[in-house]
Amino acid sequence: MTEQYIEQEGRTTEEAMELALEKLSVSRDEVKVTVLSEGKKGLFFSKPAKVLVTLKEDPTSTPRGILKTILDEMEIESEIKSKVVDGNVHLTVSTPNAGLLIGRRGRTLNAIQHLLNCIVNRSSLVKRRVIVDAEQYRERREEILVSLAQKLASRVKATGQEVVVEPMNPQDRRIVHMALQDDKEVTTFSRGEGSFRSVVITAKNRKAQNAGK
Repeated sequence: MTEQYIEQEGRTTEEAMELALEKLSVSRDEVKVTVLSEGKKGLFFSKPAKVLVTLKEDPTSTPRGILKTILDEMEIESEIKSKVVDGNVHLTVSTPNAGLLIGRRGRTLNAIQHLLNCIVNRSSLVKRRVIVDAEQYRERREEILVSLAQKLASRVKATGQEVVVEPMNPQDRRIVHMALQDDKEVTTFSRGEGSFRSVVITAKNRKAQNAGK
C-alpha cells in the first residue's frame, strides 16, 4: 500500500471525515485525520469544514522500504536516507557494492529507479517522482554531461555542422538540453526512437534553414 491522502470538505469536520473515508474505502483506524478548517456558520456567510485524511503506512510500503526490499533481494547491503525536495522523494543509498548497484553508465540504478516509480505510483492518489542515487553518481553524471554538451556545442559553432550525441535515457537527454537551453548560437532537439533516441546539437541558423526547406 502506497501513501495516499485526500482533502475533503463537509458541513462539519465529522461529515468531511466520513466522506473521505467513504471515498478511500477504509475505516477510521486506518487513517490519520488532520483538521484543516473547522468551518464557520453565519447568517449571511458560511465556510465548509475541511480535513486532510492520510492512510497510515506500513514502513515497508514506503518508497524507502520498497527500495530496501529490492536491494535485499539483490543481496546488496545498504543504508538508505530519504528526503523530500520540491515534491520529489530523493533516496540516497550508501553501500559497499556501489558499482554493482549503479551499473554501466547508471543503467542498473536507472532500472531500479524506474521499477520503484512504477510500484510507488501504481495505486497512489498522488503521483510522486522518486529519485534514487548512490555515491553521488547522479551529481557526477550531470557534471560530465554538462561538460560534454558544452564541448560539443563549441564544435558545432566552429564547424557549422550538427553533432549527434550517443543515445541516452530521458534523464540524461534532459540534462544536455538544459545545459544548452540559454546558448544563443546553438539549439538542441531529440531524434530517434526508444533506446536509440539521441540529442542533436545544431547551429540555430542551420535549423532555421532546414525548417525552411
